Amino acid sequence: MTGPIVQPENIHATAILIGERGILISGASGSGKTTLALTLIDHGRQRGLFSRLVSDDQLFVEAHAGRLVCRAPATIEGLAEVPGLGPRKLPFEPACVIDLHVRLLPAGEIARFQEDASDDIAGCAVPRIDLAERNVQAALPAMMARLSIPPFL
Repeated sequence: MTGPIVQPENIHATAILIGERGILISGASGSGKTTLALTLIDHGRQRGLFSRLVSDDQLFVEAHAGRLVCRAPATIEGLAEVPGLGPRKLPFEPACVIDLHVRLLPAGEIARFQEDASDDIAGCAVPRIDLAERNVQAALPAMMARLSIPPFL
């Protein structure tokens, strides 16, 4: 006998893969989710890491074996909304397991030091880091350090 069918939850966020790490980026509209995702993809590629978009702006999320899995809705697969230009095609992966939730918030709401923060998303505990919205220069080194991606060990 099988259990009840659980429909994936649709959330407003962006997901990418950098190396073997899945990153979920959430924040209000206009907070810089897509800009940060595109910058991280480029940063990873420049360092020889597999770097792909999973989905921009909308994700289906669900738990699998205690891990959070994100999938791209078919209607926006492989599209990223470039500010001022609209949706553009990018190489993409249809799904990934999430290792880190990056929450983009107004700068005044960010704690200076963040230890062991996590969020429950679709029943899965996901490590989280809060970063200032629309500030890619500050976000990039913080995320690379948190994920131990070069230049951090």
